[in-house]
Amino acid sequence: MPDTEKISSKKGKTGSVYSIVGVSLVLLIMGIMGCVFLILHQLGNSFKEEIRISAYLNTSSKDTIQQIQQYVTAQPYAKDVQYIDKAAAKKIWNADNNEDWDNILDYNPLPESIDFYAKAEYVNKDSLTHIGQQLQQTFGDKLSDITYPQVLVNSMNEKSTKLGFVFLVVAVVLSVIVIVSIDNTIRLIMYSNRFLIKTMQMVGATRWFIAKPLDLRAIVNGIISAIISIAILVGLLKWAVSQFPQMGVLVDNKLMVVLFVGMVIIGVGISFFSTHRSVMKYLRTRLDNLY
Repeated sequence: MPDTEKISSKKGKTGSVYSIVGVSLVLLIMGIMGCVFLILHQLGNSFKEEIRISAYLNTSSKDTIQQIQQYVTAQPYAKDVQYIDKAAAKKIWNADNNEDWDNILDYNPLPESIDFYAKAEYVNKDSLTHIGQQLQQTFGDKLSDITYPQVLVNSMNEKSTKLGFVFLVVAVVLSVIVIVSIDNTIRLIMYSNRFLIKTMQMVGATRWFIAKPLDLRAIVNGIISAIISIAILVGLLKWAVSQFPQMGVLVDNKLMVVLFVGMVIIGVGISFFSTHRSVMKYLRTRLDNLY
């Protein structure tokens, strides 16, 4: 009997190691895909937030200009609000067009404006149209026009929608693969313990008594697997940022924490579910059918 207990103990430890390694690898793949998605999402947002919106002024009153600037600054959609006078407008135009009109014109035809950038969630046709209408209604003829690169905004939103759909499909497929892979890994481990489970039942142990330690081990293994995969993922991220420092601004710590929590929940949840289901299956199976 002591030899049997030692063999069972060794098998249990070996099974736990295989389970932890297998689940860790699957969760790591899931985490890498999640990081890629989050970084691309942040990259798209950063492009959107570089689109300049100009509210052209039809007034020279400094008080009115200050009032408009303060109003735009207070809005939830606005960031980096600036008053652009004629000289600043000329510099921007020359920089964008790579030329200077001083040899052609002896005056500056560009109007003054309040320029700002919108937060990423507002950079779409409907939101920007609503923002323009709101400003026009608030200040009336004090604003001559509100412009932004409409073609660029529409193009970016179309591409981000397509890319989001592609990643949604990939995420669904990956989630199915992750769940099936972890489930199969746990079921293989439990298959090697089927006779031990059945023997405990035959000597009078209740289902709860048999399942409880295995379920607890599954929870612990799931947590360990998630910690290992998260540690490797954090190491890979730090290495990537060290190689490409510009990636640092694209890593949103809050979103990464959400991803890590999701990895823990998936690792623990599937490990527990698969283990408990396998235990119940072998408890209901006749001894002859276990061979």
